[in-house]
Amino acid sequence: RRPHYDPSGPSDLEDLLQTVAFDAAMLARADALIALLRRARLTKYNLAGSPLDLPAGRRIVLVPGQVESDHSVRLGNAGVTGMRDLLARVRAEEPDAFLIYKPHPDVVSGLRAGGTGERAALEHADLVAPAASLTDLLDRVDAVHVLTSLTGFEALVRGREVVVHGQPFYAGWGLTQDRAPIARRTRRRTLTELVAAALIAYPHYASARSGEPCSVEA
Repeated sequence: RRPHYDPSGPSDLEDLLQTVAFDAAMLARADALIALLRRARLTKYNLAGSPLDLPAGRRIVLVPGQVESDHSVRLGNAGVTGMRDLLARVRAEEPDAFLIYKPHPDVVSGLRAGGTGERAALEHADLVAPAASLTDLLDRVDAVHVLTSLTGFEALVRGREVVVHGQPFYAGWGLTQDRAPIARRTRRRTLTELVAAALIAYPHYASARSGEPCSVEA
């Protein structure tokens, strides 16, 4: 079966979002999970970082970097050729915004190679912030522009405006501004329903301590 990060056809996760009606108990569980994620201020990369000094009176826009060799980028880029191209597109849409580019943590740490031309981010961004706290940024920015980054999903959970230039699993359900719409995704979903599908119904979880199956809440 096609993985969720391949938008060339339906995945199990897309089928859930397109067809399933979630009952009241599942929706209540998803609402509680959203509250837990916000309260715990969890992101995929919970790295420490000092709050940025951001300008008052300007629209603040975050562009999270990705590893360009990742499958989600290669399969779901919708014609965007890399992070430099993404930044150029965002700047064209947001000419007056204060644009922050946060390179991917694996690129910053040297675990993965950066994209071609990524070091030229300041051609389009006002600030490159490799050490900034993503949690702090998501609390403070007005909007997040992404290619396929999970940061876009995390921004939705926090109530941010999300503009999507690629084709990730969370686009196409009426919650994001989609620059490359997927015509077969016709269902309109709430954030609660998206979280119910993406974090509860679709994944399988295992405890890092015991290796045994566990719930998303655990």
